[in-house]
Amino acid sequence: MNFPTEVLTLTTADGYPIAATRYPAHGEARGHLVVAGATGVPQGFYRRFAEFARSQGYTVMTLDYRGIGRSRPASLKGFRMNYLDWGRQDLAAAVDAMSVPGLPLYIVGHSYGGHAFGLLPNHHKVDALYTFATGAGWHGWMPLAERLRVKLMWSVIGPLIVRLKGYLAWSWLGMGEDLPIDVYRQWKHWCTYPRYFFQDPAMAHLAANFDSVRSPIMACNALDDLWARPKSRDAFMSGYRNVQWLKTDIDPRLAGMGPIGHMGYFKQQCQPLWQGALEWLEHNGRTSPARLSR
Repeated sequence: MNFPTEVLTLTTADGYPIAATRYPAHGEARGHLVVAGATGVPQGFYRRFAEFARSQGYTVMTLDYRGIGRSRPASLKGFRMNYLDWGRQDLAAAVDAMSVPGLPLYIVGHSYGGHAFGLLPNHHKVDALYTFATGAGWHGWMPLAERLRVKLMWSVIGPLIVRLKGYLAWSWLGMGEDLPIDVYRQWKHWCTYPRYFFQDPAMAHLAANFDSVRSPIMACNALDDLWARPKSRDAFMSGYRNVQWLKTDIDPRLAGMGPIGHMGYFKQQCQPLWQGALEWLEHNGRTSPARLSR
């Protein structure tokens, strides 16, 4: 049986239109869930997970951040924005749209999604976060070969492409959606710090919002994820200073799911991870400070 999806447009607090898709739960909804995607990854990438979660009784929303996918302007050349607004504006609009009295609200994050949660002005509406592949982005946390490849991208290939196109044409490298120039510049800058933007003096104000987070968090990383290995995850997640966040390390050789890397968490073979995430969210969201305060 084919269950319909709803294609809609969210309007952020600063007036930007965000393309989103809602996957209504099969039967009566037991909760709502927002997928906070990775940098340069369109929302369609998470369709299989959204379909699985809706089959388990969750109404799910995916979205394209501004400048990406269906939220991209006609041309990225000359398009200006703030990388932080993917969290504090775009994801925040999805949280507002999915927050319904009487139903729990969860976020499943991927990479940047674990950053975005601490940027939300309305994170108090979210009962729990389960994030995959979140890390600090610093090349020093990566194995040597990947470290050299990333440094080459940041110092040679990226600047050349940006000079030619006016934005990071990441699709030329087969690495995802093209990125607005401001995303490229901020991301590149913060990746020079072992703890990402937490060590940028200009971003000191971000600590207060992360400190105000009280919702339970689980951060799950695969040992073959070259971009977000456990040490990288721990370096970033320590920014959630007032949450007893938990962590899970996955050895793909023992899990029987095949290689996972940075993008494989949402492949069909990783369905056991999805089931585990939903179970953890439901169990830990019951006693979430966000839920109890409401």
